Amino acid sequence: MSGTVRRVVCPGSFDPVTNGHLDVFTRAARLFDEVRVAVLVNPDKRGLFPIEERIELIRMAVEGLDNVVVEAFGGLLVDYCRQHEVPVVLKGLRVAADFDYEQQMAGMNRHLTGVETLFLPTDPALSHISSSLVKVIASHGGDVSGLVPAHVGARLRQRLRDS
Repeated sequence: MSGTVRRVVCPGSFDPVTNGHLDVFTRAARLFDEVRVAVLVNPDKRGLFPIEERIELIRMAVEGLDNVVVEAFGGLLVDYCRQHEVPVVLKGLRVAADFDYEQQMAGMNRHLTGVETLFLPTDPALSHISSSLVKVIASHGGDVSGLVPAHVGARLRQRLRDS
């Protein structure tokens, strides 16, 4: 493996990025030479934050992790992997139900192109955090500190206030 850059991609919608996501990115950055955080562009779904803002929020959150690249992608993840020569997808798993869904996706990705998927169990202290729950809590005026980076919490409150 000498001379080979070990790359991994962490795909997702990250609407918004949470401390659970950041834990996965940080741990991946210690294990791989390059971590690509790929923010899914799904024209059929309208997120709370536009793609460009999600990317900005993630970039701010991973500042200091020099081997992390954040960008948008559309279409099939395996095509993204092929285009960027990424042989491994890294998925954080919060609960057992995540594994059932992700295992099926992993099998399909391997079948289509040989891309392997690694599962990284979420830190138990963060396993209760999901982007969906963070948005619900914030929309009812709840405190999301400790669930998302401070700059994400501030932007979330502002976005919900303006909408």
